[in-house]
Amino acid sequence: MDNLIIYAVVSLSAIGVTAAVLLYFVAQKFKVIEDPRIDEVEAALPNANCGGCGYAGCRAFAEAVVKAGNLEGFFCPVGGNAVMNEVAKILGVEAEEKEPLIAVLRCNGSNAHAPKKISYDGPSSCAFTHNLFAGESGCPNGCLGLGDCVAACTFDALYMDKETGLPVVVEDKCVACGACVKACPRGLFELRPKGKKSRRIYVSCMNEEKGGPARKNCTVACIGCGKCEKVCAFGAITMKNNLAYIDPYKCTLCRKCVAECPTNAILEINFPPRKPKPEVKAETPGAPAPVEAKS
Repeated sequence: MDNLIIYAVVSLSAIGVTAAVLLYFVAQKFKVIEDPRIDEVEAALPNANCGGCGYAGCRAFAEAVVKAGNLEGFFCPVGGNAVMNEVAKILGVEAEEKEPLIAVLRCNGSNAHAPKKISYDGPSSCAFTHNLFAGESGCPNGCLGLGDCVAACTFDALYMDKETGLPVVVEDKCVACGACVKACPRGLFELRPKGKKSRRIYVSCMNEEKGGPARKNCTVACIGCGKCEKVCAFGAITMKNNLAYIDPYKCTLCRKCVAECPTNAILEINFPPRKPKPEVKAETPGAPAPVEAKS
């Protein structure tokens, strides 16, 4: 009986040792050696894990960059050009400078411009409400004002303005991660270049209804008149589905379209006040013409 126990113990020990040796050689044969640059790239990133780069997190971004071996199609919006330059040094490549972006709300349907026609009492979610009805103002494309975008922003760059009922982008905090763009069920947010001196011009409306119905729901709606497109000498404005759109990469910030818009649907951000036009005095009939002084 004692011998049987000894044999069993020895047999099991031998099997265990053999299995351990086999597993060791198998692990060595099929082990994956990770590129150490992945850790270096990840350490250079801000580790916000916001997904603004298009990847699940900073680790996934670092793995993709190192695997690609170049920065074509890769950009970290949180870190910006400074971080991408650091990543470029690790990879031994050149980083292309990109213009900083910022999120803008393409809706100006505030409580004053788009008064409420009905009162909504239900779940406080834009995604839910969007599937129920057009909205309290009646605009089928306007902001619902329930703050899904604010909840989605992890950088505290958005807040709801109680007076206007619209979300406000905090320029100094916005990193253009795109979370608000994804969160808005009506696609009212757009990532646009910050512009020189943070100056931007864009159509703050997404209503594709014709002029009459659009103005009925919002006094500053784009009515698709096309006056802005006609006055633009740079081809920066296009009309589609009764709605004007300004291409930020073609716009020269001349502001002619702003003055031409009859509904004030085009916003000019961070510009100095316009100088008042000089008054032209009407000449009095029969009055003698001014005499030029001779030198």
